[in-house]
Amino acid sequence: MVPYYREKYNAQFTAEKYSQFLANLNQEAGYHIEFRIAETPIFVPRDFEDQLIAGGNEILRTVTSPEYYHTSDRAIPPHLRVPNEDQKPGTIAIDFAVCKNEAGELLPQLIEMQAFPSLFAYQHWLAGKFREHFWVPENMSHLFNGLTNESYVDRIRKWIVADENPENVILLEIEPEKQKTRVDFELTKQMLGIQYVCISKVIREGRNLFYEKEGRKIPVKRIYNRVIFDEFVKRTDLQCQFNLTEDVDVTWTVHPNWFFRISKFSMPFIDSPYVPETQFLHEVKTIPTDLENYVLKPLFSFSGHGVMFDVKKEDIDAVKDPHNYILQRKVQYAPIIQSPTGPVKAEIRLLYVWLPEETAPKLTINLVRLSKGKMIGVDYNKDLDWVGGSVGFYEQ
Repeated sequence: MVPYYREKYNAQFTAEKYSQFLANLNQEAGYHIEFRIAETPIFVPRDFEDQLIAGGNEILRTVTSPEYYHTSDRAIPPHLRVPNEDQKPGTIAIDFAVCKNEAGELLPQLIEMQAFPSLFAYQHWLAGKFREHFWVPENMSHLFNGLTNESYVDRIRKWIVADENPENVILLEIEPEKQKTRVDFELTKQMLGIQYVCISKVIREGRNLFYEKEGRKIPVKRIYNRVIFDEFVKRTDLQCQFNLTEDVDVTWTVHPNWFFRISKFSMPFIDSPYVPETQFLHEVKTIPTDLENYVLKPLFSFSGHGVMFDVKKEDIDAVKDPHNYILQRKVQYAPIIQSPTGPVKAEIRLLYVWLPEETAPKLTINLVRLSKGKMIGVDYNKDLDWVGGSVGFYEQ
């Protein structure tokens, strides 16, 4: 996106360097990372960074307001409500498509958001690996608000571990060793010294939780939750003593109720040039005649599951729970990165951390996904190059 940096990066890029880069990532991860890692980071110009931050601030003002907290209470399904909710989320992720306005200027457009952890350890590691193997301008950083490598790790530790002994903090997932994001769990373990534990392995004794390590039963005081309700309720094969919704003596890095409060449920409430027109499906009075310009999305799915891109009237008619869907005007991703094999589109995730002593979420790091297909997801980019997960560098 910064033309000079793009030209210089591409001129120095070779397939051999990329192979060595991937081999190093897999070697340090200790296994073959299962998702595609792009050939390049992106270099974000300051004026577009300013727009991303402005868009993020507008969205946060709505979803962190007392009025929205009251409104979003109905987003939490009664049978999935977790006791002892915190009054604010520990993290928020905001996904922007990189688009262009009618004047041809870059414009971020909200795709979705979530109060749920993302790849905080992996993205920091990936940025360092890009610097190690490829040319990256010295005056650019993947971190925000003046954070350095050391202060970033310190900030993540304050959020996830807080005042607990790392041994008493767990990253909670469903069969974490089988998840595609396992590399982030391994890196989080290395960074903070906390264990990742399958929810089916958690032991519950009254209001107390434990996990086993090397023959010892260790108390759990704080949970870095990565369990997605949508996936968990479908895993009826798991035998669990703890099902997230029990009243137990733990604290959360981000309380599970916020998964519902700040999600695609939030989008119809935000009036901003950075947010495309969005309505709850049950509030749509007249189905648009230009449905080809809309996308139908379930409120609480992950990784694009259930999203209907080429939506038709019969698709809408077939939805049995329209209050759990939104109809959103499509945005047009702009092909803003020139690769050796054609133009590439980008989606940027801004990752915020909100420590207890802070008055507002603080932008901390970012995640980028690159695509040449119709959508960003893996299914639309099979057998393509210069696509996949990446990171953005921003002028300091």
